[in-house]
Amino acid sequence: MIKISPSVLAADFSVLRREVQDMERAGVSMIHLDVMDGHFVPNLSFGAPVIRSLRPHSGLVFDVHLMISDPLRYVEDYAAAGADIITFHLESDSGPAETIRKIKGLGKKAGLALKPATPWQEALPYLDELDMAVVMTVEPGFGGQKFMADMMPKVKALREEAVKRGLPLDILVDGGIAPGTAAQAVENGANVLVAGSALFGRPDYSAAVRELLQAAQPGAAGGRGQTEKE
Repeated sequence: MIKISPSVLAADFSVLRREVQDMERAGVSMIHLDVMDGHFVPNLSFGAPVIRSLRPHSGLVFDVHLMISDPLRYVEDYAAAGADIITFHLESDSGPAETIRKIKGLGKKAGLALKPATPWQEALPYLDELDMAVVMTVEPGFGGQKFMADMMPKVKALREEAVKRGLPLDILVDGGIAPGTAAQAVENGANVLVAGSALFGRPDYSAAVRELLQAAQPGAAGGRGQTEKE
């Protein structure tokens, strides 16, 4: 099943609770919350207090993406704030195995994200312990970038390895997902799609979600994806 995870970075932060609830009514099952520290990536976004304030107002799975230098130090904070899935970057300063164990020990699902320059093979030692692998199809930390279609072999290789090992691994593609790029990600093995401006800011969120799901069907998008932006 294809899952859509709207990225709140594209939402109207002045009415963030309403935005999240509107996406829930539109039929998505999860919401993507990007945490940036201004160090691991150049920009700042929000932290655990924002997630904690949203948690009582939504039944969505909170898909928290830590773009921070030392995720191990903060995993407990985000678990307590209401995260359901905690994803951290392989390129961060925290030891991957220890960070995964910490997340799982707190009863949360663990995700591992790879920047575009990071070979997919670097995730292999941790794959058996992961719930989700995240392939960045833009450089993390900025919205509005072009979808990097040359990341699709990485998605395909991770899916093939998961199938080979018999793992029920979610593979999430993050960056530049829109109706013109979604099918490429799905055709190569992704089953979770993060989308920002393709969903938030649209006049009808339900229609936008349906459009993206329809476009994500294999073969639906042809070769258009290379020019789409998040």
